Amino acid sequence: MRSRPTGSVVVTGVSRYLGAHVAARLAADDRIVRVVGLDPNPPPPEFAHLLDGVEQVHGDAGSASTVIADLEAEAVVHLALATAPDPQHGGRAAMKEQNVIGTMQLLAACQQAPRLRKLVMRSSTAAYGASFRDPAVFTEDTEPREVPRGGFARDILDIEGYVRGFRRRRADVTATVLRFAPFIGSSADTTLTRYFSRPVVPTVLGRDPRLQFLHIDDALEIVHRSVVDDHPGTFNVAGAGVLSLSQAIRRAGRIPVPVLEPGLSAASNLVRNLGRSGYGLDQVDLFVHGRVVDTSKLVDEFGYAPRSTADAFDDFVAGHRGGAVLRREQLAIAERAILDGIRQARATVQEKA
Repeated sequence: MRSRPTGSVVVTGVSRYLGAHVAARLAADDRIVRVVGLDPNPPPPEFAHLLDGVEQVHGDAGSASTVIADLEAEAVVHLALATAPDPQHGGRAAMKEQNVIGTMQLLAACQQAPRLRKLVMRSSTAAYGASFRDPAVFTEDTEPREVPRGGFARDILDIEGYVRGFRRRRADVTATVLRFAPFIGSSADTTLTRYFSRPVVPTVLGRDPRLQFLHIDDALEIVHRSVVDDHPGTFNVAGAGVLSLSQAIRRAGRIPVPVLEPGLSAASNLVRNLGRSGYGLDQVDLFVHGRVVDTSKLVDEFGYAPRSTADAFDDFVAGHRGGAVLRREQLAIAERAILDGIRQARATVQEKA
């Protein structure tokens, strides 16, 4: 590990929470000369003030070649990944275009950048998938036991494959891949935090998976250290310890509503009917099987231990006390969704009989 002044740093995805906060932290670091945010969308008002010290370029990963070359960038931090399809903006096709094709374009630009010496890539523990064949704990060397069903997890596998190719072609560049556990915390706003914020939380009947979380502030710290110091390799990034899903729901003061697995898509409709986005196969499989990763490599290399899963979740709970209360008509929607799921499951069983 070494630390020395860094010239220009390009950060992708600065219109979102993670990218905006990473760029702001780097811009405030005296060891970094210049920070440029690359994003096709302008930052929302709640993030705009963070980016006062960040030069902003409106463009997608296809613009990276010109930006990186013109800046003679020494470091690139790629955070612009879509974790779920947005039906209003092209759905799964647009998500794959951004994640997979966008990363290919970015890596092609990085390969042609002679001054580049640092690449930091956002990844996810979703790369391990989630199935009944999983080991108790995943290390960075563990291969997925089954091909993940979810689109985001499959994108992550493709992205990490491209990074391995980049490492072979540009051995002079320190490439750091960070496999983040699901983000949590008082300021985090993700599908997962919205899930635990609901008064009625759908779960899978007969399942109580073990879960790990990562406090969003610890994610920011790890990305920052990856830029200012050299930490080559792939790292699991998560809080130590686990919470079962039932423990997390109790800590959040919510009401679990068990549904049969085929009916969980109906429970997702409940969330949408309450004005929130639903969740996909990545989340469904996580709620069925859970996932736990080993972080000893991260702690040894970075000399930094993220706060525990329980502490990170408690901070989320503290920031969301009170929560929303279901009105009578919304509770009726929940009941109908659950009953529809049970009927679908029964119909499936009868067809197979």
